[in-house]
Amino acid sequence: MWLMYLKAFLIGGGLCLIGELLTMLTKLTPARILVCYIIAGVVLSAVGLYGPLAEFAGAGATVPLTGFGHALCQGVLFSVQESGWIGAFTGGLSATAGGIAAAIFFGTIVALLFKPHSK
Repeated sequence: MWLMYLKAFLIGGGLCLIGELLTMLTKLTPARILVCYIIAGVVLSAVGLYGPLAEFAGAGATVPLTGFGHALCQGVLFSVQESGWIGAFTGGLSATAGGIAAAIFFGTIVALLFKPHSK
C-alpha cells in the first residue's frame, strides 16, 4: 500500500513541479499552463502513453489536469466506437460530467461562503 502512495506522490509531484517550473521560468500565465496540461493529457492518451502511466501512478496521474485530458480523450474514443462521429462531440462531456459538475458545485459553495476578490 505504501508503494502505491509513493508512486502517486512522485508522479503527481513531478507534474506539479513541471507546472511550477513553467510558471517561474517562462512568461506563461497559469491559465495557459492549465490548458497545456489538458492538451498534453489528450495527446499522450491518444498516442497510448498516458494509460500505462495512469495505471502505474493511480491518483498521481488521474487527479491532475493531465488526467482530465486523458479522460476526455478516452471518452471521445469510446463514444466514437459506440455512436460513430457524433460521439466525437458527446463522448468527452459524458466521460467527464461528474468532475465538471463537482467543480461547478463546489466552486459555487466556496464563492457563497467567501468573498472573492479580483486581482
